[in-house]
Amino acid sequence: MRDDVAVTDLVTRARTGDKQAWDALVERYAPLVWAICRRYRLSAADAQDAGQSVWLHLVEQLGNLRDPAAVAGWLATTTRRECARVLRAADHRQTAALVPDADTIADEQAEIPGQELVAAERHAALRRALACLPPRGRELLTLLTGDPPVPDAQISATLGIPVGSIGPLRARYLHKLRNHPAIAALINADAAAAADQRHQQAVVQP
Repeated sequence: MRDDVAVTDLVTRARTGDKQAWDALVERYAPLVWAICRRYRLSAADAQDAGQSVWLHLVEQLGNLRDPAAVAGWLATTTRRECARVLRAADHRQTAALVPDADTIADEQAEIPGQELVAAERHAALRRALACLPPRGRELLTLLTGDPPVPDAQISATLGIPVGSIGPLRARYLHKLRNHPAIAALINADAAAAADQRHQQAVVQP
């Protein structure tokens, strides 16, 4: 299913009170909302305040969205407005002076920071894929991607597995992740975008 069609389906179902669709929307776009709050340098409490207001506004406006597939843009714009509101309410004058005037941002024409949206989509896809792994698989991959890196001996002791099995298990679980529909869709989208970019470059070359 194309991404814009999938998003439209989630919004349409959420409008009718479908809790699973609503939860899926929150899971998909919560990283985007959080990333924008971080750009405004909000404290954890202020970011939570702004985020709660954003989701409350979305509940109220679900039935009024002209283009359900553009809900990401609506969320980005609303989050910027809420971040500016929180900053003003907290009287952070020096910080607010560095924040662009939210009233100058057009509701439907606001440009979504590309990297933030891509990161949000990838984060949501990874969470869905990880949820399909067995608990030991999730814990193994978490330990392997720790910062600082966790020594193999510690991983072996934590999970109760031989050191020599860490590599094969890692390969097995990564293979399952790559074949999950959410991750596969991202990989295919990246490949298509790269192919399109190469085609455009070939067209413009003399």
